[in-house]
Amino acid sequence: MRKLRKFKFSDIIIGIVFTLLILSLGVIITINFRPLYYMDVRLLDIEEASGYTREEILDNYNALIDYSSPFYRDGLSFPTLPASPSGIQHFKEVKNIFTAFYIIAGISLVVAAVIISYKAKRRDYSYLKVSSVTAVILPAIAGLLIAADFDRAFVLFHKLFFNNDYWIFDPATDPVINILPDTFFLHCALLIIFIVILGSIILYLIYRLLKKRTGIKYRRIDGIKL
Repeated sequence: MRKLRKFKFSDIIIGIVFTLLILSLGVIITINFRPLYYMDVRLLDIEEASGYTREEILDNYNALIDYSSPFYRDGLSFPTLPASPSGIQHFKEVKNIFTAFYIIAGISLVVAAVIISYKAKRRDYSYLKVSSVTAVILPAIAGLLIAADFDRAFVLFHKLFFNNDYWIFDPATDPVINILPDTFFLHCALLIIFIVILGSIILYLIYRLLKKRTGIKYRRIDGIKL
């Protein structure tokens, strides 16, 4: 009977590690990719919609992004915009989430490096193929939710990650919301999805390259293909 490939449960666990790594890097890159917002200021006519100048908009946005970094120790203070206590609290909670992604990225990077080293010594690269498939599952689900109804997905996200309604801003007390349109967050979500899919493709291409160059050691079982 012909022997066929079998992926172990450990391959799935490794795939989750790489998924967490790629996802967290996608979030970190997106948060810090300020040109995306700079472009949206023009594309979404944020100046006209908010009534603020481009310079004022960017100053306040940059202050928010600076504060969101886990390496920034001072409190949040917008250069020209007022902010309510609940608004400040919400951004503090957002910062905590971003910090968690930095921690996840650091831990998963170390674990991934150990896995890569161990597997390379055994000339076993099948996990890369599994990881490429695992990594693309989350963006596929997110993409479907966004395509179905972004507004509903946006609300669902906030209800899952926040245990209060501080994320519902009143423009009168937290005018920063006027320079942060929902479409900008849609573009952020799409960029994260793109980065994760790109990471998945890179993992698969590396797998194919190593398979071609070295020949991959497969685990096999008679008559079963998983």
